[in-house]
Amino acid sequence: MPKTFSDSERAYIRKRLVEEAQACLAHFGMRKTTVDELVKRVNIPKGTFYLFYPSKEMLFFDVFCALHDELQADVLRRVEELRGNINADTVTELIFQLYKQVDATFLYSFAASGDLELLVRRLPPEVAKAHAQKDDFSMEKLLSLFPGVLVAGNIKIFSAALRAIFCTMPHRRAIGEDVFDDTIRVMLRGVVIQLFEGETL
Repeated sequence: MPKTFSDSERAYIRKRLVEEAQACLAHFGMRKTTVDELVKRVNIPKGTFYLFYPSKEMLFFDVFCALHDELQADVLRRVEELRGNINADTVTELIFQLYKQVDATFLYSFAASGDLELLVRRLPPEVAKAHAQKDDFSMEKLLSLFPGVLVAGNIKIFSAALRAIFCTMPHRRAIGEDVFDDTIRVMLRGVVIQLFEGETL
């Protein structure tokens, strides 16, 4: 019979699993991280892992979502701090700084190694779909803070365009290390200008 954990024990084990999963993603990547490695680091039996997560992919998805939500909350805070100074230049710079933040986390190597794409493929379809819908809803919240932007027609396009630009990160070397940041800025500015002009394809 499975062991029963108190609420505090469950919270502690979940927290430790997330911490170790994040460390493993940064150092080894998803493919090389096994459930055996995770339970060894957290010091729990393997069976206990499956009381919390049905697979390592769902744990990694939780880690990804937590960082995604943290970064997104930071962007919303920065937008609110801009107050009346919201224009194509300030929004481009705000999103560029978000990309730099992402670059400093495990997300860049996660994307560059192909692990992010693999994770999405391995997720249950309903989980991937729910995350995409949540992402669009969050983009709607962000766009609603920009005066003069026609939200209804642009949410999915703008959200997808930002994801597409993020997907260039694994190609930093091919694009050119010396021009990569400026290239990202140019692409972001193009999307942001169209957003402010209310243009859609």
